[in-house]
Amino acid sequence: MSSVKPVFRIFDVEKAIAFYIDWLGFTIDWEHRYGDNFPLYMQVSMDDIVFHLSEHHGDATPGSKAFIEFTGDLPAYHKMLLDKNYKYNKPGLEKAPWGGHYIQVTDPFGNNILFNSGE
Repeated sequence: MSSVKPVFRIFDVEKAIAFYIDWLGFTIDWEHRYGDNFPLYMQVSMDDIVFHLSEHHGDATPGSKAFIEFTGDLPAYHKMLLDKNYKYNKPGLEKAPWGGHYIQVTDPFGNNILFNSGE
């Protein structure tokens, strides 16, 4: 096995782009629709982190969570998020009980992403 790509359910493409692309800094790798007026399925990524986002009923359950081992500068990433002033989410940089620090964010559809750093 070489990688894991969580699938998160989304309900609004504009809100998903505002959250994942504009705020968190992911890039859209590709998009797929079976035709006009069909649900969107797309892949987004940031460095080695890859998510699939789906409007398809039954693809995933809202309220899922991804735990990410963040190998970059987590305090700098946290500052970048706060500097963007995204009005729906103002995460803290928390001390983790297991050591290091983490940032937890919730997307507009109830999915949670925990960025963890051992620093």
